Amino acid sequence: MIEKYPWIATKRYNNHSDYAKKQFSERVQKISLDAGFTCPNRDGNKASGGCTYCNNDTFNPFYCTPKKSVTQQLEEGIAFFEPKYKTQRYLAYFQAYSNTYAPLSTLRKLYSEALAHPKVEGLVIGTRPDCVPPDVLEYIAELAKQYYVVLEYGIESTSDETLIGINRGHNFAEAQDAIRRTAALGIRCGVHMILGLPGESHEQIVEHAKKLSELPINTIKLHQLQIVKHTVMARNYAKTPTDFKLYTAEEYVELAVDFLEQLRPDIVVERFSSESPPDLIIQPRWGGLKNFHIAHKIEKRLRQRDTFQGKLFN
Repeated sequence: MIEKYPWIATKRYNNHSDYAKKQFSERVQKISLDAGFTCPNRDGNKASGGCTYCNNDTFNPFYCTPKKSVTQQLEEGIAFFEPKYKTQRYLAYFQAYSNTYAPLSTLRKLYSEALAHPKVEGLVIGTRPDCVPPDVLEYIAELAKQYYVVLEYGIESTSDETLIGINRGHNFAEAQDAIRRTAALGIRCGVHMILGLPGESHEQIVEHAKKLSELPINTIKLHQLQIVKHTVMARNYAKTPTDFKLYTAEEYVELAVDFLEQLRPDIVVERFSSESPPDLIIQPRWGGLKNFHIAHKIEKRLRQRDTFQGKLFN
């Protein structure tokens, strides 16, 4: 059944673990970095306050702070992961905020410093579709010829109405343009999507998979909507909680399976869910379920429904 699709058939979706085994000769771990970037909808260029859901403290590891150099953050991250996997190599993950939103000279300095580390195999660069001018993309394309490089775009939704509602600061057309320009230069392209944003129905969310499948993307990260403290969305939720559809873990698993069925089969799924610190989460609370628990539940449901990624992809 699954043999006709281009992934190692250990799971019913194109999972990142098997993909990584094909890309690298040994285990590779991402090391998150905070290089002191900001965003155009945070610094006043487009808006202020940032996206309504955003609190970077929900995913920054303890060693991540722009007060430390890129090299120091890498060393501390490696020291954390190395005892568990002695032989692994690393990818420098520029994660916090928009990591192409700076002059090219600054990007050259930061990316070069990361790649100079003897245990770093390449870069993963998280950014926005409106922060990739031609000179920046051309430089990243040069790096991609020598190293493993992925440019990850926060898309979050394919609905312009939703993007306005969360103060995203760009529309879906800009995302489509950035993804196509990235792929045309031979750069691996990933996207991030939040499933369950305010106002989006189950059917609309599944439709995102169809629209993304039309684009030349290589990887995808899915996140359930989490309302976290110290955000605009948290304040909105406190005022009008009925504006939000917060999925239980079981409901989210069903949604993710429906999403996968429509997703192009060669797109690698890196993750299905977020795992914010418990002291920051307001809702939904899934009783301590970790990312791997949700992934196992999704794999089980795929088997129960005798379905797989791309089954309904046309």
